[in-house]
Amino acid sequence: MGRVFVESPTVTVRSEADGVYVVACKGEFDQDTVGVLADACDGEASGASLLVVDVAGVLFADSAFLNVLIRLRNTRRLVLAGPVPHQLHRLLELTGALALFEFREEDSAQAG
Repeated sequence: MGRVFVESPTVTVRSEADGVYVVACKGEFDQDTVGVLADACDGEASGASLLVVDVAGVLFADSAFLNVLIRLRNTRRLVLAGPVPHQLHRLLELTGALALFEFREEDSAQAG
C-alpha cells in the first residue's frame, strides 16, 4: 500500500558569513518534489563556498533526493547537518553513499 498522507516539502535558504549558505529541508522528497531543493541550491545558494543542507526535517527521501545531494557534492563543498533522520541514513547506508558526505550533527539551521 502507498503512503496516504504526503507532506509537501519546503526548502528555506539562509546566507551566513563567509559565503556559507544553509538550506533547510522539511517534508517528503521524491522524484516529483525534489526539484524544490535543486532549484534553491542552483538559484539562491548557487554562489555558496560551503553549502550546509539541514536534513533534520526530512520525513522521507528517495533516490532522486540522493541524486541531488550527490550532484551538489560534486559541484561544491557540501555538509549535511542533522541529526540525520533514520530513513535517510538508511538510504545513504544501503546505497554506499554514506562515506561521500561530511556530517555536522549540531543543527546549525536552528541557531540564530
